[in-house]
Amino acid sequence: MRVMMLGAPGSGKGTQGERVAAHVGVPHIASGDLLRAEVRAQTELGRQVVGCLDSGRLVPDELVFDLVLPVVLAAAEAGGYVLDGFPRSVAQAVKLAEHAAGPERVIFLSVPEPLLVRRLLERAAVSGRSDDTRTVITDRLRLFESETRPLIDHYRAEGVLQEVAADLAVDEVTKAILAAL
Repeated sequence: MRVMMLGAPGSGKGTQGERVAAHVGVPHIASGDLLRAEVRAQTELGRQVVGCLDSGRLVPDELVFDLVLPVVLAAAEAGGYVLDGFPRSVAQAVKLAEHAAGPERVIFLSVPEPLLVRRLLERAAVSGRSDDTRTVITDRLRLFESETRPLIDHYRAEGVLQEVAADLAVDEVTKAILAAL
């Protein structure tokens, strides 16, 4: 099973992605986690993307593909995945589809913006992530609207999109996602 979690920052993609992946027995692949691991390891790629991550800017497609695509392709060949944060644009979705490894189901986690901001600020207080400041959060939400939201129409047109209200309790959202799959 190849599933993609789609939603704005703070919508619960990571939490739900981990839960769904465990339930269906496939790996959870979070592009942000992969990129942050490169930064922590101080690799060449990590040095190239650290400024983007800290400021909330999107990492250039070429760098994301260099890191994430091999992981996604290997998982697709091994039986599936739950993607979180990739693809983030229609151009990336098209490129992934060219490799015959695109998602079979896309779950769009819908959350009102005020709740997204509150969740991200709470996450910052707990995790200390450098990309969870009010300014960066605002920028990331704007980027989602301009760069990533078009994926909703793209995957809806492909007939693979299911929208789930993700402003409910975590267990309720998980149940809704599993029912949609």
